[in-house]
Amino acid sequence: MSDSAESRRDLVIIGGGVAGLVTASVAGQLGLKVTLVERAQVLGGDCLNHGCVPSKTLIRSAKVASLMRRAGEYGLTAHEPEVDLKRVMDHVREVIATIAVHDDPERFRGYGCEVLLGEQPRFVDPGTLEVDGRHIRARRFLIATGSSPMVPPVEGLAEAGYVTNETVFDLETLPQRLTVLGGGPIGLEMAQAFARLGSEVTVIEMAERIAVREDGEISEALTEVLRREGITLHTGVKVERVSRDGDACVVQGSGGITVTADRILVAAGRKPNIDGLGLERAGVEYTRTGITTDRRLRTSNKRILAAGDVVGPYAFTHVAEYHAGIVIANAIFRVPKKLDYRVVPWVTYTDPEVARVGLTEAEAREQGLDVDIMRFDFSDVDRAITDVETAGMVKLVARKGQLLGASLIGPHAGELLHELVLAMQARVPISKISAAIHAYPTLAQVHRRAVNSHYSPKLFAPRTLKLVKWINRLLP
Repeated sequence: MSDSAESRRDLVIIGGGVAGLVTASVAGQLGLKVTLVERAQVLGGDCLNHGCVPSKTLIRSAKVASLMRRAGEYGLTAHEPEVDLKRVMDHVREVIATIAVHDDPERFRGYGCEVLLGEQPRFVDPGTLEVDGRHIRARRFLIATGSSPMVPPVEGLAEAGYVTNETVFDLETLPQRLTVLGGGPIGLEMAQAFARLGSEVTVIEMAERIAVREDGEISEALTEVLRREGITLHTGVKVERVSRDGDACVVQGSGGITVTADRILVAAGRKPNIDGLGLERAGVEYTRTGITTDRRLRTSNKRILAAGDVVGPYAFTHVAEYHAGIVIANAIFRVPKKLDYRVVPWVTYTDPEVARVGLTEAEAREQGLDVDIMRFDFSDVDRAITDVETAGMVKLVARKGQLLGASLIGPHAGELLHELVLAMQARVPISKISAAIHAYPTLAQVHRRAVNSHYSPKLFAPRTLKLVKWINRLLP
């Protein structure tokens, strides 16, 4: 097939998630000839359609249900909510539709981009992509195909049936018993949400604790919260087989654990979307964890870049957006910008939220660093007390006055984290956090109080007391 003029492009983007859309928006508005190919019928990727947006909407509805039960704590009359899951999911879909206008294909066509939907692209050689029988050549390609749920090879699981984050929002009847396979962010968020909506929830996690990538103290605090809400947690358990018992599913795990459920939610991690792309023909190297790139996000074929979940190591929307900036610098402006993962925030949207950036205490000590640890509980923060949201703490890891990491569990931890993100990014010493005036009463005071806990022993040390007495004897 000979290539027509229309088939020669400046940039071809495969994947209509955040990384692809941000890159397409900038490239198109700068006048480049851009083709955006998305296998699904809609743009927005996993975040809009199956991940961040629907899950946070569901979590908020579950929070309202929880507050209705807790109204007595606020001096009001408590009520048991009547949960109609169809209405809740209709609300989820309405929110998706509202936000989806930002990812309307016509918006990107208005930027000058060619948008191809519902097509499976594949490389036929290192410089040519085939889409629906058409061969498209380009100066640069970007692979931003994202990730999808990883389903473990458990005997009988497929036959018994399950849902993932891609299908759980299609449920319209609340399962009486829900078993969640996986105690990571997605599993824990959905477990708590469905428990608050009225399901009897069991979480099975293969690691020795839930939220295994978090600081141990934070994981322990979250475990206490979830168990207090009635969620059953089985850790250190490997799921061995699943079978049907009438309309129910029976999950059997190591150690003799047996759980009966009406629905199974698989939240056992993510896998990169690389199947069917013809990466071998394109000369693009990859592993089971994703496409291999250098720090400029160039693949083994320097004409092809990759970004977002398909690269890893962080399957976060905000990292995909950050990757887009790296791609734009390298592929459009030809500025050799490199990745820097020193300060990457992440948040698990349980209630209370869990948030972290940088090193945990264990990671710092594994590196042989002599670090200072600062903690402060939300139960001693006045605003948390007024809000009746006192569970949790902040834990700071510092060395020689510089913040190396922070872990939080508490109300609005994801919002509170960014003061610490900025401090780390700008290399602001912790003394500046202590010196900054924090409005009262706000939850953000927890940071200043944590840092002050580091300085208090020095301030009230015997040596300082003697100095103060000496100053006050000498000076009028």
